[in-house]
Amino acid sequence: MNLMIENKSNRTLFGESEQARIASASPLAARMRPRNLQEFIGQSHFLGPDKLLTRMLEADRLSSLIFYGPPGVGKTSLAMVIANYTKAEFHYLSAPAAGVKDIRDIIRLARNRLAANRARTVLFIDEIHRFNRAQQDVLLDDVEAGVLILIGATTENPFFSVNSPLISRSTVFRFEPLGQEDVLVLLKAALKDTERGLGKFDIDADKKALEFLSVICDGDARKALTALEVGVLSQAARNPDKKIKFNLEVAKESIQQKTVDYDGTGDTHYDLASALQKSMRGSDPDATVYWLARMLVGGEDVRFIARRIAICATEDVGNADPMATVLTASAVQISEFVGLPEAQLALAQAALYVACAPKSNASASAVWQAMADVRNQPTKPVPKHLKDSHYAAAKKAGFGIDYKYPHNFKNGFVLQEYLPVGLKKKYYMPKNIGYEKNIQHYLQKLESLIESGKPHQK
Repeated sequence: MNLMIENKSNRTLFGESEQARIASASPLAARMRPRNLQEFIGQSHFLGPDKLLTRMLEADRLSSLIFYGPPGVGKTSLAMVIANYTKAEFHYLSAPAAGVKDIRDIIRLARNRLAANRARTVLFIDEIHRFNRAQQDVLLDDVEAGVLILIGATTENPFFSVNSPLISRSTVFRFEPLGQEDVLVLLKAALKDTERGLGKFDIDADKKALEFLSVICDGDARKALTALEVGVLSQAARNPDKKIKFNLEVAKESIQQKTVDYDGTGDTHYDLASALQKSMRGSDPDATVYWLARMLVGGEDVRFIARRIAICATEDVGNADPMATVLTASAVQISEFVGLPEAQLALAQAALYVACAPKSNASASAVWQAMADVRNQPTKPVPKHLKDSHYAAAKKAGFGIDYKYPHNFKNGFVLQEYLPVGLKKKYYMPKNIGYEKNIQHYLQKLESLIESGKPHQK
């Protein structure tokens, strides 16, 4: 059943009777949710003294908000704090369970409330990215008119998953994973709190155990608190009258192996791919192999990784080291042929080779400039002497007759026009680095032959 609670007396997300029933069975992470701004941990970049969201709340001038960030960093908790803090009426919707009718019902209540006593209405929508475009559009007019203050929470980039008009009417706050010190503060508070936490137990919590949880949870407070509760309650069930020792061994047995947050189609996917390619381009082998490992552990498609490495080899190394392209092409084939886990070896070898290779984007720049000219300038015909002349009619038309075969001349080179008539431009300018030094030297040699008047010698 969808939760849609009008909050008048206690200003929490749930009604009083529902609260009592839920609280009795709530896990530690839910019980330890902050009750006010002072108890809220983390997100100091927008919540704290003189920060934007704090000023909005203090002035009771809350605009529509989008909370964006990974799980377990406080999005819903902050919404609950705002529910306690604001003078507006507060409603909650879970996007997967809600529909357009639920939204329209709350909008109707908000309009009536505003007309009757000028009271504002806040609507918190959890997982707002799960609303389709049509459902999101229902909110637009009333959010813009100020009838409704929207707070949307999402784990996906709202600039891709939320309608642009709704984004433009809201302030987006990006939640970061909690730092290790923040998680430690929460764990220690849970151990001391006798009302909501584990303070009623006699617990000897080892510092190393708490530090382990604060690291392994990867900034997700819910994971850390759940592990602490599992470790404590499992021992309390076995030995109810004994002191509970929460040590490193217990901590390791109370939390699952670290899972890497990775969205194969969202921000993480593109951010890590970007970091990998920029590290290879920047000639940093250590950063290169780290970002490669992040993608591999996260479950990224090896073909996607291989393509990124190959692109970097051709774009950023090019002719400075032609072997980079050869090696990455082999890595593409090997990774597809053998699959994981062995594919990681071929990918690592190729990525590290590209990272350590001399860099030149001269060939990439050449084709980009040429393509821009083809698209933006008048189409130029192929010069007659370069046209195909293998059929009889072509020779009658004079195609290819004046073509000079370079191998008939000394040095395998003869001066003739290869660009269209009227187009005088240098596209390829090799750099003085790696193998491209040799290319540059050879082109300079040809220029010297032209200047000396010798390129026509047979």
